[in-house]
Amino acid sequence: MNPTLRLVMFDMDGTLIDSQDLINEAMQRAFSQMGLPALSKAKVLSIVGLSLEKAVATLMPELTDKEVAEGAALYKQCFIAIRAETGGEGAAPLYPDVRNTLERLSQDDFLLMGVATGKARRGLDHAYQSHGIGKYFVTHQTADNHPSKPHPSMLNTALQETGVEASQAVMIGDTSFDMDMAKAAGFHAIGVNWGYHTPDKLGSADHILGKMRDLPDYLNSHWGTN
Repeated sequence: MNPTLRLVMFDMDGTLIDSQDLINEAMQRAFSQMGLPALSKAKVLSIVGLSLEKAVATLMPELTDKEVAEGAALYKQCFIAIRAETGGEGAAPLYPDVRNTLERLSQDDFLLMGVATGKARRGLDHAYQSHGIGKYFVTHQTADNHPSKPHPSMLNTALQETGVEASQAVMIGDTSFDMDMAKAAGFHAIGVNWGYHTPDKLGSADHILGKMRDLPDYLNSHWGTN
């Protein structure tokens, strides 16, 4: 018999909100300011979920450590500028059925929810405030205090904060980094097919979700939660 589900962790970018245009524009601007060639949008989105310096180094492996740090700093500056121009995460829509699904899951008093994201806490708070979804989460793991995904640090800390066992927890995300992080932490791993990695890249996922509104029923069928 499966243990009782107690904790559901969500990735943010590509899973709950569609921030691809913001991320791509900020990275392209940063590289342009460094005199580097433009990359395809698909290439930029392939690193979403990694910590910023690891993302820059992955996109431009020829850069020195100093240049990687410069690229990461420029990305932050560009993202802040774009946020001021466009509303940032407020202009990045929630994916369909996200709000209703979070509300439905929140009705189970025994179930806790959290976020594990490559965003900085400042960006996560902006997303919360813009969409009014911060109230659903009790643990908030960001790139400020952890190694990059797929290191399990974010999920291990979420378990410590909530007192939940890994066998009682699930991670939901759109990238291979999320799935590998989940497996490294002993979590059940659910991939989504609407994010920034195609389903064929989510090889370690236990399940691929086609629509967010189907999540509660899947959890109920697997764990017996509501």
